Amino acid sequence: MTASGAQRGATGYAATAEQILLSSPDVGPLEEDYLLRAFRSGWIAPAGPDITAFEEELASQADVVHAVAVSSGTAALHLGLLGVGVNPGDSVVTSTMTFAATANAITYCSASPEFIDCLDDGNMDPKLLREKLDESSRRGRLPAAIVPVDILGRPADYDRILPLAAEFGIPVVVDAAESLGSRYGERRVGGLGQASVVSFNGNKIMTTSGGGALLTNDGELAAYARYLSSQARQPVAHYEHTEIGFNYRLSNLLAALGRAQLIRLDSMISRRRMVRSRYASLFRRVPGVELFGAENPHRDNCWLTAVLIDPDQAGFTSSELSKWLASSGIETRPLWKPMHLQPAFAHCSVLGGATAERLFNTGLALPSGSAMNDDQVDRVLLAIDRFLCG
Repeated sequence: MTASGAQRGATGYAATAEQILLSSPDVGPLEEDYLLRAFRSGWIAPAGPDITAFEEELASQADVVHAVAVSSGTAALHLGLLGVGVNPGDSVVTSTMTFAATANAITYCSASPEFIDCLDDGNMDPKLLREKLDESSRRGRLPAAIVPVDILGRPADYDRILPLAAEFGIPVVVDAAESLGSRYGERRVGGLGQASVVSFNGNKIMTTSGGGALLTNDGELAAYARYLSSQARQPVAHYEHTEIGFNYRLSNLLAALGRAQLIRLDSMISRRRMVRSRYASLFRRVPGVELFGAENPHRDNCWLTAVLIDPDQAGFTSSELSKWLASSGIETRPLWKPMHLQPAFAHCSVLGGATAERLFNTGLALPSGSAMNDDQVDRVLLAIDRFLCG
């Protein structure tokens, strides 16, 4: 559809009237300006000054010393796991309530993911983590790392997870792919654990089209990740490689896009928070429906707003609401299908799982993007209201 045949988003760029997406990229004139300046500078090849500037600005935003910009959040997690010493044959504990990329990155290290269940807010259950680590200690085979996941942007319970990890001497690499801009108490997401990783995929809180970053206060870990991300090339005149590296570096042009997005991050979070408040007002009067993770005490970035629907009380299921909204051109999605139910990871161990399965069966993510204009937000709410009144 041409711009003349579409609604205009809040940024002034076209957003199609026919379909409202969960979380579309929110870009506008500032991003165009940064990209054009980078293009005209001649730094088209992967390296360039915008990468350095983006890493510095990102590290400052997250209150960490180092940021390493790479091609995806998955790549960042892979590098982080290698950097903390995950080796072939090791195990890595993570939550079963997550996207496949978390478990995939573990397998890239030729290690095995071991899944544990979540709390009602979708994040790793520290009590089950304790049970898992006690069992592993008795067997004399502790996991090489722990990977908590900040589900839909809400930080996990690090006041319990980090002391547990320290007690057993296990490094923590936080999958913060969805939680850039969130806060854990007074701390910004990014400085928790030995490292945290964030994603700049097109549907995330901010985007570089595709991309991600490793955030850490550990200078050696950052240097090793940067080295591995550039094919592990030795610092000599010719091409010398003493270990296997990866082509993971973010391009200069995409880093320029990220710099513009980072400037707008706080305003985009505020917009998503407003959208969530509209949903909260609507569903407050509906029995059997609650905002997912509403009891989490930390200030999240409102990346995605989801609801949990108890069909016995509400009189309808999440799939019925989803189908109704789809008929109106409104995208929704169930919460993550737990990893222990995924065929690719059926051979992996899991501790618990019932809570994650319940959230998958009852949860529904709703359009939450900061690029939605007021008319689109109203359209979603009206469609939900008509469903409820039907």
